Amino acid sequence: MAKTLHIHSADNVVVCLESIVKGEVVLVEGVGEITALDKIEPGHKIAIKDINKGEDVIKYGYPIGHATEDIKAGRWVHTHNLATNLEGILDYKYSPEKADIEEKLSKMSSKRATFNGYVRKNGKVGIRNEIWIIPTVGCVNNIATKLAKIAGNYIKGSIDEVVAFTHNYGCSQTGDDQEHTRIILKDLIKHPNAGGVLVLGLGCENSNIDVLKPYLGEYDRERVRFLVCQDSEDEMEEGLVLLKELIDAASEDVRETVDACKLTIGLKCGGSDGFSGITANPLVGRISDRIIEHGGTSILTEVPEMFGAETILMNRCKDETIFNDTVSMINGFKDYFTKQGEPIYENPSPGNKQGGITTLEDKSLGCTQKSGGYPVMNVLEYGEVTDKSGLNLLCAPGNDLCAATALAASGAQIVLFTTGRGTPFACPVPTLKIASNNTLAEKKKKWIDYNAGKILNGCSFDDLTDELFVQILRVASGEKVKSEIAGFHDMAIWKRGVTL
Repeated sequence: MAKTLHIHSADNVVVCLESIVKGEVVLVEGVGEITALDKIEPGHKIAIKDINKGEDVIKYGYPIGHATEDIKAGRWVHTHNLATNLEGILDYKYSPEKADIEEKLSKMSSKRATFNGYVRKNGKVGIRNEIWIIPTVGCVNNIATKLAKIAGNYIKGSIDEVVAFTHNYGCSQTGDDQEHTRIILKDLIKHPNAGGVLVLGLGCENSNIDVLKPYLGEYDRERVRFLVCQDSEDEMEEGLVLLKELIDAASEDVRETVDACKLTIGLKCGGSDGFSGITANPLVGRISDRIIEHGGTSILTEVPEMFGAETILMNRCKDETIFNDTVSMINGFKDYFTKQGEPIYENPSPGNKQGGITTLEDKSLGCTQKSGGYPVMNVLEYGEVTDKSGLNLLCAPGNDLCAATALAASGAQIVLFTTGRGTPFACPVPTLKIASNNTLAEKKKKWIDYNAGKILNGCSFDDLTDELFVQILRVASGEKVKSEIAGFHDMAIWKRGVTL
């Protein structure tokens, strides 16, 4: 097997697939022999030609920054000699390849597949039949958790689990920050993966049940119950009565054969490494395309991890209106950073850097590959539920828990989570973990659901796309992912304002 990967013919660096020792002569396909002048770890970059100080370093066919010193061919290229090119808020021009967009639009919904899901009264489809406890405020978190634990003893029929989604918000918030909390809570209360929901309030909070109810609009009153703890003599006893009613109502639900056009997947990466952009993320991009070809929907978020690759997405927007929405999302997020007095482009984490990612451009060009190749059809505000099939962009941060929760709130029934470093977390919906490398997949078998590192062993993207697509349909039909088997469920609301 080759020791390096030359991703694009224009690249002046290659990615090391194995450890390379100083002095080792490496054969680079299409380039020739390169003598390593440093020890270089897997996932990291090695220069394949001399790069002058100030000259762009090219990876994926795009600049990922500039050399901060002269770099000889064979040198390790990383944070010690490479810096970002990004600064400030940019002006953008819509430059689409219209013929490609039209061709892709014609292929949407051209294929057919099915899965077995729960069809709700409003026509939406759940892939789980869980009972959710949604606190309106963090003050009742412990009550919610205790209720869920006890009510788990009453599970019957098709009920999967009783889950309490605790959080710290719902009070001491102002303005848009409080508004966003209410919207996310509303989204989760109405999520189709929940066969029944107990909304648990304290009573004196800003986002109390009476305030929250108008946000719900039309909802299935047989499947949503409310309890204000301050109004109850024994909230545990009353809560269990309500949960038993919800379990009784939902336990008779049965899975039905449903067209894959009803499937919405969230696209997320975390703990990325130098392999993420060449294995797991492009594989998920192909899955996004496959879902869209079957009439389904994919949602890409992590706006800060679009910076440096945003023009690729912008030029895939189906029209100028969607392009302008994308520009507003990108620049709005940059403005959010600057108003907080924070640098816009200091994104890669210590784990990212240890895994071989150097700059935000390096990270973003790998990250955005999860979006595949189909046109951008819609841009969603934080908490907005998608109503358009195809590729959607969602305004949310890169933080794993916040972004994955936002994907669930916007309608994703499942989140595909790629990772090069590994994480045990889950979100309100099944979170399918996809490893970017073989070492992680082998070491953390209780975390990882699928190994995209097989691409490094010569497996084809086509074969792995077929394999993973079938696995996703199985998960949509009830197969548990590793985090579900472990009993992990998390949610996190994006905090955007002051705390009173």
